[in-house]
Amino acid sequence: MAHYFLTPSLLLIVTAAASAGNTTGIHWPSFRGPNASGISEGYSLPTKWDVPKGENVKWKTPIPGLGHASPVIWGDRVFVTAAISAAGDPYLRVGLYGESPDHPEDVDHQYKLYCLNKNSGKILWERTVLTAHPKVKRHIKATHANCTPTTDGKYVVAFFGSHGLYCYDMRGELVWKKDLGLFDAGPADAPGLQWGFASSPVIHDGRLYVTCAARNVSFVAAYDLKSRSEIWKTKRPLYPGWHSPGIYTGKAGPAQLVTNGYMHIGGYDLATGKELWKMHGGGDVPVPTPIFAHDLIYITNAHGAKSPVYAIKPTAKGDITLAGKDRTNDHIQWSHPKTGNYMQTPLVYGDYLFTCRDSGIFACYNAKTGKKKYKKRLDSGVGFTASPVAGDGKVYFTSEEGDVHVLKVGDKFERLSTNPMGEITMATPAISEGILYFHTKGHLVAIGN
Repeated sequence: MAHYFLTPSLLLIVTAAASAGNTTGIHWPSFRGPNASGISEGYSLPTKWDVPKGENVKWKTPIPGLGHASPVIWGDRVFVTAAISAAGDPYLRVGLYGESPDHPEDVDHQYKLYCLNKNSGKILWERTVLTAHPKVKRHIKATHANCTPTTDGKYVVAFFGSHGLYCYDMRGELVWKKDLGLFDAGPADAPGLQWGFASSPVIHDGRLYVTCAARNVSFVAAYDLKSRSEIWKTKRPLYPGWHSPGIYTGKAGPAQLVTNGYMHIGGYDLATGKELWKMHGGGDVPVPTPIFAHDLIYITNAHGAKSPVYAIKPTAKGDITLAGKDRTNDHIQWSHPKTGNYMQTPLVYGDYLFTCRDSGIFACYNAKTGKKKYKKRLDSGVGFTASPVAGDGKVYFTSEEGDVHVLKVGDKFERLSTNPMGEITMATPAISEGILYFHTKGHLVAIGN
């Protein structure tokens, strides 16, 4: 197993170039890229490809096991996680169905972290983070490696839920590990079911931020990235969810960690963890991550009777819950009560906000006013779990069956192409320097013109 080392002078040059690349579409450091925006600009992105036929496929590297973790990228390195069952090819059921069973796997799993060369797909190093029986069962559509890792170019952190946090340097050497406890996550109204864990960590300004929402424990926390020491930890109501934290550092309001939730959506002071604002949520077991654009915080969730979309002002304070049938107040610029997402994180690209249900029905809004532009169905009879990404005037929606729908951004619906990956694709793709990176069931695939 090869290790790649840089001299101090070369490392300085690479780091400086990489830092400059933050604004030019090079890095994709966490789930959905910088600030979970899902946007990468500055390069031409592919419109058409066919993985089974090898068309516009730069490389395709086998990744054993199951993992819905998205790839993350820093410089010329791609990181991804997976869990390999000792029982062989594990059961995975995708699609649209009403039942919500869990899946026990009382056998050893290898929890893996991979580092690949972005340009060639060569595995530079791989680490077996741990070998253990899963502490909780997973949903039959989920895996034991749902959490997307995060990196700042010096460290890469993998999160395996009840099995803890693991921090490595860029050479693949373990720096520290931290046990955060057991997370019994599943539907709030069915305590007998366990669906696993999926909240991804985020690195910002030398700190690691996590959101952990389960039936038995729920909190948001900040840790020192170098030492793993806890900086602050704030308890939250005991409601499960798979949402990841959003980090707002704009100028329209205080720096804050924003988290989704069922009974408690909220913003927390980034330095201290003190609650700044809160509101009642919509659907139970919320999954989408908060995003930021146009000096607004966008939050959506679904599952159950309510499926709201909120555009919240970063200056919000106190309890900002809407009264009765109100759709706005002093803190909420606009909202819609029943058009939100269950699985996908929404996307704001320019003046457009895109939401998409797991059934493939998506809507486009004016992001500033909430006015609906159009509503369409991408496909019938298939599920959509991966969140959309965008760039070069295009938005990419990926079905669970592995068909990627490419839409042109504008006031009217225009589908440019539909492209087969040839495998189940549940993970949100990454984008870097004009290349799309997909973690499919069994491979990491690079797509480019």
